[in-house]
Amino acid sequence: QVRLVESGGGLVQPGGSLRLSCAASGFTLDYYSIGWFRQAPGKEREGVSCISSDGSTYYADSVKGRSTISRDNAKNTVYLQVNSLKPEDTAVYYCAADYAWRPGCRAAQAMGELKPNFGSWGQGTQVTVSS
Repeated sequence: QVRLVESGGGLVQPGGSLRLSCAASGFTLDYYSIGWFRQAPGKEREGVSCISSDGSTYYADSVKGRSTISRDNAKNTVYLQVNSLKPEDTAVYYCAADYAWRPGCRAAQAMGELKPNFGSWGQGTQVTVSS
C-alpha cells in the first residue's frame, strides 16, 4: 500500500526556517518523482517544488532561492528546506508521488509550473508563519 507521511510543520516566526519531511512506505522512491504542494485557506493548491528520479529539481518562483528539495533514497524520504519564511508561506503542505515515467516533474521544469496531477498524496502538514 502506497503511503506518504509529511512531518516537520509548525509555527515559525517570519525569517525562520523549516525542514519538511515526506516519508514513503509501500513503494521505493527511486522510481518516482516527488512533489511538494501547498494550499492556503481559500486558495488553489500550488505546486512548490519537485524532484525527479534522476535528481533534477524544480522550484516555484515563490520559493526559488530560499528552498532546497532533496531526497534520501536509503531512507525513502524527501525533504523540503524552506528558509526566510514569510507569512504568505502559511499553508498546508502536501507531498505527492508519481511514476518517474509520467511527465509530472519534468513538465514542471520545462513549462515553469508544477501541476497537482500526481497520483499519490500524503495527508499534509500545517505550516504557520506568524510573529
